[in-house]
Amino acid sequence: MKIIKITLLFIAISTLTNCASGYKMIEPKSINYISTNETDNVKLEYKYDLLDKKYAKKELKKGVKLVAIKITNNSEKDIMFGGDAKLTYANGSEIYVMENEKVFKTLKQSPASYLWYLLLTPMNFYTAENGQQTSSTPIGLIVGPGLAGGNMIAAGSANKKFKTEMLEYNINGTLIKKGETKYGLIGIKSDSFDSLKLKIE
Repeated sequence: MKIIKITLLFIAISTLTNCASGYKMIEPKSINYISTNETDNVKLEYKYDLLDKKYAKKELKKGVKLVAIKITNNSEKDIMFGGDAKLTYANGSEIYVMENEKVFKTLKQSPASYLWYLLLTPMNFYTAENGQQTSSTPIGLIVGPGLAGGNMIAAGSANKKFKTEMLEYNINGTLIKKGETKYGLIGIKSDSFDSLKLKIE
């Protein structure tokens, strides 16, 4: 009986702590940007701390920060982000902006990691009366594949939304015409939330 209680407790804890998480759309166009910097009439607005749950944990573990940016070109010339408009830290050191596909691959959830739930498949639920076992129910046949399949589907669906948004807001190599505003999602290798600015060449 004690083993059953321990097993059920393990399942409950595992289910609560290791479930796949959904993806909350960031929507850079609707963000209230607080951090702002202007260089040569080109305004940069940006926001860190966009992800939550499993994605936020991956961000921390991999040393990658996802940043939403808004660039408004009030200058008299067209500029290209990543070309004559480069992202730097406040001290002037240039930032390597990762390819959005690489950012996605680095921060996505791994659906295959939920296959370990299949280890619960052999589990049985026993009932006893007066110290004698009366019946055995193979609940693992439902619990194991159910948890594995459900979490894999949830992780896959969340990853799809994440990838779609990363592709939609890929601003690397984008031309920003004079008077135009562009939004983007970028990934940078960083462990801190340092101030950002644009360097216009």
